[in-house]
Amino acid sequence: MEGTAKTTQALVSEYNRSSVLEYLYHNGVCSRAQLADALSLTPAALTKISARLLDTGIIEETGGIVGRKNRRSIGLRFASERLHVIGVKFARSLVQIGVFDLKGTPLSVTDLPDVTDETIPDAVRGVHETVGILLAQDPNVIAIGMAVPGPYLRTVGRTALVSSMQGWRRVNFLREFGGAFRVPVFVEQDARAGVLAQSLFSESADASNLAYYLLGEGVGLGVIDHGELINGAQGAATEIGHVSIDVNGRPCDCGNVGCLERYCSAVAIHHDLVEDGTIVPGAASMSHRKACMELFKASDEGDEAAQSMVESIGRFVGFGCVTIINAYNPDVIVLGDIVSHGGDRLLAAARRVVDERVLPELNDSTDIHLSDLPEDATILGAAAVAIDRFLDHPSDFLALGA
Repeated sequence: MEGTAKTTQALVSEYNRSSVLEYLYHNGVCSRAQLADALSLTPAALTKISARLLDTGIIEETGGIVGRKNRRSIGLRFASERLHVIGVKFARSLVQIGVFDLKGTPLSVTDLPDVTDETIPDAVRGVHETVGILLAQDPNVIAIGMAVPGPYLRTVGRTALVSSMQGWRRVNFLREFGGAFRVPVFVEQDARAGVLAQSLFSESADASNLAYYLLGEGVGLGVIDHGELINGAQGAATEIGHVSIDVNGRPCDCGNVGCLERYCSAVAIHHDLVEDGTIVPGAASMSHRKACMELFKASDEGDEAAQSMVESIGRFVGFGCVTIINAYNPDVIVLGDIVSHGGDRLLAAARRVVDERVLPELNDSTDIHLSDLPEDATILGAAAVAIDRFLDHPSDFLALGA
C-alpha cells in the first residue's frame, strides 16, 4: 500500500507541475496567486511547485505585476528560450531538420537533398549525421520530434503505405532512431503533428475541437477532440487521404480507387500539370512543391487555365472538408502545407462544396480557414510533438525530484 501511495503522489505531483507549465506557456506572465486560483492549488502547493521549477530554470521570476486588489506581485514566466528541441519532417521526397525553442521559434532549418525511392537509405543516414551534429553543437536540446507520412503504425514504428514512394515502408522509425541519440525521440504521423502545432502556436489554439487538414505531398488529417488527440487502435485513425470520393475513380497504391489523395495532393497536382503541359511549362523537371507553387503563381497573376485548375483542386479539398465535418464535427478546420498556398481561390471553392453538401447547423458552426503558420508547418509540428511531450511529462526532462 505504501508503494501505491507513493506512486499516486508522484502522479499528482507530475500532473500539477505539468498544469503550471502549460498555464504559463499559454497565458504568459502570472503571479503565484493567479496560478493557484486558476489551477485550484493551495498557496503552499503552488509555492513548492514553483520553487522546484525555478531551480531548473524553466520558469523565472519577472518584475512586479499588478495582482489582487491592485497589489504588486512577483510574476512568473515560462522561459521558453532556455531549452530546445529538434524537429524532423519526412515527406516522401523532402526531409527537413530544424532546431526550435519551446515556443516554436526556429533557430535553424536544414533541407536534406531531394529524396527518391532509391536514395531513401542515404536520407536516413543524412538524418543520423545532421541530428548528431546539431546535438553536439547545442547542449540545450532535450528531445527530438519526428513527423512521418501516414498511415503510421505507432506500435510497430513504420508507415503502412506511402503512396508514390513505397521505399519508406521499409524504414522502421522507432528502431532506426529510437535509441540513436542522447535525447529521447518521439514519432508521430505528420497531420497529427500538424494539429499539435496548430494547438500550441496558432490563432486556432483556443478551439477545443480542432482539425488540421494536411495538403502536402500526401493528404492527411489530425484531429484534437476536447483536448485529446485522436489516434485509433494502431495510431492510424483519421486517414482521410485514403477515403474514396469516387468509386470509379483513379486507382491508388493502397488498393482502393478514387482516394482523395489522388486528386488534391501535391503529387497528384504535379502529375496533372505534367500531363497538361501548358499551364506550367517545364513542370516535368520540377519538384512537386515547385510545380504547385508555379501553378498558384500563375493563378494569382490571372491565368484563366491556372485559376480553373485551382478551383477544381479546391472542390476536391471541399469533398474532404465534408467528410471531416460529418465524421468529427470540429469547431475549426485548418488547411495547411503545400496545396493550401492555392490561397483564397482554393478556399472559396472548398467552401462552396461545403455549403452545397453539409447540414446548415454543422456548416454554420464550422470555421474553415488557411493555416496562419509558416508554409511548412509539419516541421514545426515535428517540434510540437516533442514540446507537447515535455509539457505533459516535465520530470522526464528536468531534475524535479518526487
